[in-house]
Amino acid sequence: MKKYLLSIAAAAFIFPLHSAEASNDNDAFLDAEKKVRYGSYQDFKQAVSNLNHPLKPYVEKTYWQRHPSIKHQAEIEEYLNIYQHTPLEWPVRKAWLEYLKDNNEKAAYIRNYRETSNTELTCTYLDFQLDLGAPEKAILNQVTDLWAVGKSQPNGCDSLFSTWRKKGYMKEETVWKRVTLAAQGGTQSLLPYLKTLLPSKERYLADLYLKVRKDPSAAAGLYRYKNKSAKEGQIAIYGVKRLVWRDKELALKAWEKLEKIFKYSDEEKADVYYTFALSLASSGHKQASFWLNKVPKERLDSKLIQWQLGNMLKTQDWEGIAAFFTGKENLSLGQQYWLAYSYAQRGEQQKADDIWKKVAANRDYYGFLAAARLGLPVDLNNQPLAVDKVLVDKVSNAPGFKRAKALYDIERFTSARREWNYLTDTSSDEEKLAASQLSTDLGWHDSTIFTLAKIKAWDNVEQRFPFAFQDVFERYSKRSKIDVAWSIAIARRESSFAPDARSHANARGLMQLLPSTAEYVNKGSVTSSRLYQPKTNIRLGTSYLQYLKKKNHGNEVLATASYNAGYHRIKRWLPDDAIPAELWVELIPYRETRDYVKNVFAYRQVYHTRMGREGNVLAPLLEMKMGG
Repeated sequence: MKKYLLSIAAAAFIFPLHSAEASNDNDAFLDAEKKVRYGSYQDFKQAVSNLNHPLKPYVEKTYWQRHPSIKHQAEIEEYLNIYQHTPLEWPVRKAWLEYLKDNNEKAAYIRNYRETSNTELTCTYLDFQLDLGAPEKAILNQVTDLWAVGKSQPNGCDSLFSTWRKKGYMKEETVWKRVTLAAQGGTQSLLPYLKTLLPSKERYLADLYLKVRKDPSAAAGLYRYKNKSAKEGQIAIYGVKRLVWRDKELALKAWEKLEKIFKYSDEEKADVYYTFALSLASSGHKQASFWLNKVPKERLDSKLIQWQLGNMLKTQDWEGIAAFFTGKENLSLGQQYWLAYSYAQRGEQQKADDIWKKVAANRDYYGFLAAARLGLPVDLNNQPLAVDKVLVDKVSNAPGFKRAKALYDIERFTSARREWNYLTDTSSDEEKLAASQLSTDLGWHDSTIFTLAKIKAWDNVEQRFPFAFQDVFERYSKRSKIDVAWSIAIARRESSFAPDARSHANARGLMQLLPSTAEYVNKGSVTSSRLYQPKTNIRLGTSYLQYLKKKNHGNEVLATASYNAGYHRIKRWLPDDAIPAELWVELIPYRETRDYVKNVFAYRQVYHTRMGREGNVLAPLLEMKMGG
């Protein structure tokens, strides 16, 4: 089997990212796209006939999206057939279906409809089927599923729902199901309407659900449960499960009485026990252990077990940890690490070392900590996978790859990733591996990282932890007097090296900076668009790390946590009495920040080692104290 190894020069030859020829081709595509957006059918045909470009289908998409017409039905349907399941299909299909609906082309609509999350289109599809004589029962049973949801449905479904109701499909149990869905996390404003659909003797239940939804403490008022019915019991459970997150003592008292009033099933009780255990454990409540022990073994998931560990770590209950985790199977690396720690604290050093030795074999935060404990060298377990050149050639010639590359070239990154995801989602694992080699050569680091994750190629360390923008990171890390392995680890965790990354919180670029943070660090305005420029983002990101390091008196663990959660929040998390740093990390209240710190330091160790440096960057944590 031929193996694949591309030199930088070869990659540049095969994929000329910025050649004059590519630039001219892209200009031709952009001109054609602009021309067909508002042009005639003749303009469209002329534009595509003269175009030889991987993105030619996007020109066609632009025209058919904006100008669907029954005159060109055959062409549109051929396009949809050719590009079905690709990112090109749905924008055109949606526009085509809306056109067919508006023009009452029922048969064509039904033929072109595909299953979708667009409820209005689905309602039209079912409505048209009824009109054309489809079996009524089969259609109206589907309508039941559309109606019984916890939110308002589009107005376009009203006529279909009216028919469904007139035919007697709106049963009491269906209405109650929708009441429950609307109350429990759905649209509460829907409840007054749904109340009118309940039998008169049960309408008070909708009012009770709404009251408990707005104020969970209402669930503790036993006088509200007039009939002690199963539906009242359902509302009571919903309310008390919400109440325990707001008023734990009231919830505990209420449940003690509710459990006696209603005849709950074992499954219903287990739901309450689980919620109580999670809420109490996550807040360190004194009754947490009691409720954890009430949760059935089959419901004890990793989340609950982790909170149990956290509570015992908080009180440094080494005896409790040893008793709880000894003999348990499938422990996480963290649980194994702290079980060993508890043994060491009890003077059972050999037991501790035996566990730590196993943990240290892993490329992981706990693995690196365990290696530091034992004085063992860090092992990255790098095992590059051989790639078949034939498959690389095959993937590089795939239309989806060519479209993705062309979209990357013109900086339409969202569309490029859609094409890339389609390509890899429809590929074998071997083809995904080949694709990851191509994305590596092209510097699409985030695509490489996510693609390798899909095939669980965790030990492909060099590709999963690339030296992206290395010269820029080195320059600005040196200027800010911070470790380059630290700054690049931050970027790896924040964006997987996607320069155009943008979070829901509006953080931008490689190091995910908020515009306000960037302006503060820059001591002047910074346009949001500039934060997508790697040089600007890294310059400001490394300066921000330097600032946080100074604010935390040189403590890079606290600086890392501050980068994620904010400096002032971190200061509130420091205990009055000093505790070991590794214990403090484990007890960070926010899971996101807790995992963030662990990941950054693990990634930092990977880059530290990949740079040819000796030593374990997590070793200082073993001697470090937090708080006090």
